[in-house]
Amino acid sequence: MIYFLIVNYYSTDLILKLINSIQKTNYFDYKVIIINNSPDDNSIDNIKTESLLIFDAGANLGFGCACNLGLKWIYIQDPQAYVWLINPDTYLIENTLDKIKPFFELHPEVSIVGTIIYTPVGEVWFAGGRFISKTGAILNQDLLTNIDTAYATCDWVSGCSLIINLRKFSACPLFDPAYFLYYEDFDFCRYNANQGHLIVVTKQFSVIHQISSITNRNMFIKMKHSTYSYLLTLEKYTDSTIQILRLAKLLCYAFVLIAIKPQVAFGKISGVLLYWRRSLRF
Repeated sequence: MIYFLIVNYYSTDLILKLINSIQKTNYFDYKVIIINNSPDDNSIDNIKTESLLIFDAGANLGFGCACNLGLKWIYIQDPQAYVWLINPDTYLIENTLDKIKPFFELHPEVSIVGTIIYTPVGEVWFAGGRFISKTGAILNQDLLTNIDTAYATCDWVSGCSLIINLRKFSACPLFDPAYFLYYEDFDFCRYNANQGHLIVVTKQFSVIHQISSITNRNMFIKMKHSTYSYLLTLEKYTDSTIQILRLAKLLCYAFVLIAIKPQVAFGKISGVLLYWRRSLRF
């Protein structure tokens, strides 16, 4: 069984487009699980069907914690399932669902696979992630265009479109609840890679991503959460020297932006303050 796991935050129209693209594949052995992070959004209840379940988170839990609700439920129902985490602002472009089970049967070593992600005009938006621990660089790198193999190994894949093979896990895989938004996919991949799981990216499955159609609604909040999560990630996966250098660069850039992009600048500064407050508590 394939479970699509979607986190909703005032995105009913986008989710309808995604659901329609799934239904057009003419594949029937799937369920759609929606975690509703916007409980006052009553419109999401109108799309409920037998193959589409909606769970009310009760509040905006953030992406990772909302995914955890869905992952726990799915793992109890079917610990052998394939879980496709997919953003509301994406949609499928071809019938690839019947290829998922054969892919994992041919490549049983794979635990987590990221799909290639395109923009609406056909440009590659994501095709693999690299991490350089010595510098703290988290890179989006095209690892697929020039290869003929089924997949490419990588350090991380985007949570925008990520498939988990649950049968590879002895317990339900979960996101770190310390992340509210951004970099939780990187952390999820690095944590599980450190546990011996293989992380790959493939072009056998693909989606179209309507870039930042959700998160760009409020640039201050976007920058606040992304900055906080980035600093948390540096703390977990780099040394103190890299953390200090990256923090100094981030603050310098934020102050430069104050005059021209104040929402971005103050969002970054707010994220730094949020991280510092967390550090003082520990």
